[in-house]
Amino acid sequence: MQNILRQWAVAMPAAAWILIAASLGVKIPVAAVAVILIGAVLAAVHHAELIAHRIGEPFGTLVLAVAVTVIELGLIVTLMSAAEEGAATLARDTVFAAVMIILNGLVGICIFVGALRHREQVFQQTGVSAALATLCALTVLTLVLPNFTLSEPGPVYSASQLGFVAVVSFLLYATFIAVQTVAHRDYFLPDKHVAGDHEVHAAPPTNRAAWLSFGCLLACLGAVVILAKKLAPPIEAGVEAAGAPQAAVGVIIAALVLMPESVAAVRASVANRLQTSLNLGLGSALATIGLTIPAVAGLSLLAGLPIALGLDTKSTVLLVLTLIVSTLTLGTGRTTVLQGVVHLVIFAVYLFTTVVP
Repeated sequence: MQNILRQWAVAMPAAAWILIAASLGVKIPVAAVAVILIGAVLAAVHHAELIAHRIGEPFGTLVLAVAVTVIELGLIVTLMSAAEEGAATLARDTVFAAVMIILNGLVGICIFVGALRHREQVFQQTGVSAALATLCALTVLTLVLPNFTLSEPGPVYSASQLGFVAVVSFLLYATFIAVQTVAHRDYFLPDKHVAGDHEVHAAPPTNRAAWLSFGCLLACLGAVVILAKKLAPPIEAGVEAAGAPQAAVGVIIAALVLMPESVAAVRASVANRLQTSLNLGLGSALATIGLTIPAVAGLSLLAGLPIALGLDTKSTVLLVLTLIVSTLTLGTGRTTVLQGVVHLVIFAVYLFTTVVP
């Protein structure tokens, strides 16, 4: 069974890229693209878990979080460079959607399904609090403060302000990674006494298998982004037919790109490894801001492309509510089903007000 699973996980990225190559010459049915996309996501999760098991926590979750963010960043930069409609707010909308999906949707469902199976789950509060503090600073500096500066009118930074915030954002993220992986790595490790954490005792894969999985992971993630982009036109048409605003398209595409780490996080929570779930979720949110904002800011300054980062009033209220509730939820080191429901309700409100602003 394990051999069949391994062969399937290796074959799936090849199948995804064959489909992508074929789509250059012929029109591929939307259903086929969706099926291969789901297969690539599941294969990416499999390879990420193998890598995580080989190199240990928190490096394993960091690999998946950064890989997804870098590929997502490439997609954003490509669209901005093409100067398509809405390019000025593309980075803002994508980053905000990712933060709301992760902090409310992903964290909420991980806590909820974990509590249904294990009633109460525990995690390292010190590491999670450090991640939340960094995330609060990054989100406010990049998505809220532009609305209140005076050098430029509107939700934008001046060139000097944008460059300064880009450098500060990257330094914050780099400092967090140094703390997570070197200085205080033990703050982010799962509790080995928690029942269900038996996977850490399984024999790790060989170096050769780990490198193969790393290559397959990158291939899967690249295919996920490209296939998600191919699904954008039919999704956009469906959103338009439903009478929903264009912002809903960004939410859907962000959800597709975040699928690999979302599936991995939920599986970890079901296995009573909430620490791994939170490492994945919070690490992804931090990487999304800490890598995306500096990159798009640099592109804006070098190419002279417009970039608007400030959120509107409604989105600012939801972001502040999310940060406050996340701090309270993850401030005790223990979670129950109630906290999961609270996050899921906020996520439902975010989705509803996106469709019905």
